[in-house]
Amino acid sequence: MRIGLMVDATCDLPRKFIDDHQIIVMPITIRIDEHTFVDVHDLVATEGYYQSEVGKRGHAAETAPLTVDEIRELFLGRLVLDYDAVFCLTVTSTRSPIFANTTQASFAILGAYRPIRQAAGNNSPFLMRIVDSKSLFSGQGVSAIEATRLIAADTGPGPIRERLAEVAAQTWAYVLPRDLQYLWARARKNGDRSVGLLSATLGTALDIKPLLQCFQGETKPVAKARGFEHGAEMLFAHAARAVKRGLLVPAMCVSYGGNRAELEALPGYGGLADACTEAGVTLYQSVMSITGMVNVGIGAVALGYAAAASDDTF
Repeated sequence: MRIGLMVDATCDLPRKFIDDHQIIVMPITIRIDEHTFVDVHDLVATEGYYQSEVGKRGHAAETAPLTVDEIRELFLGRLVLDYDAVFCLTVTSTRSPIFANTTQASFAILGAYRPIRQAAGNNSPFLMRIVDSKSLFSGQGVSAIEATRLIAADTGPGPIRERLAEVAAQTWAYVLPRDLQYLWARARKNGDRSVGLLSATLGTALDIKPLLQCFQGETKPVAKARGFEHGAEMLFAHAARAVKRGLLVPAMCVSYGGNRAELEALPGYGGLADACTEAGVTLYQSVMSITGMVNVGIGAVALGYAAAASDDTF
């Protein structure tokens, strides 16, 4: 059975990993003033975004994921022919309409694919499974990595879906923003009350950086640090402890909204890399998607892993 994997553009994975495993990236269109970006994890476009002046205006961006009709056309025009089953792994449904759009599109796709496949000489059924990752950014990457492992092992669609649901329920994702004022401006644009103006103003004045956690679709601040580098050190130490306790998926995903050399130079990153090596855990490092940088700002760090429990201390 030919099984494909689709993720949306918010999922942070190394571009080489995406290409090697032929992962389909569902694009997200971003409009900032007169500039338009189509986020498909293109490294040149992503680098151009974080190096440009327009990236500083990202908080005012309008983002547009594929519509129901566009998803339907993508499947009926190509994917129902290329694959016998496709798993669609989406960003948490609590923060985006992508899961809902894909679910709605699936009804039309599953009702219309047969004549298309039959015309190509294929009378076998087509399966489409939508999985809510309940996570975002690097956290979503963990589920995608596990999906590629299961597909490579010729695992059937049923066990794959069960395992991905299990991983999604136990994925811990974290974000450390660099610019709290940017985060407040973006939250206001989206109608998100999680970052108040007063806290943003005081945080900027005192150089306080919040550590944000996404777990089972709920996003909240769980710690704060004096300075970005201190926050990075806290986050990487937290992740290293999780690695030493044991992970459900032998993968640690880290993404950065900028040049990866800057990420590797942050305090604590080397310790996390060493902990992963000692535990046989692969450390996946990637540039944050344009969509991610739009939402949390250039220079932010995101991190994700799957574990039975998380240490709440930082």
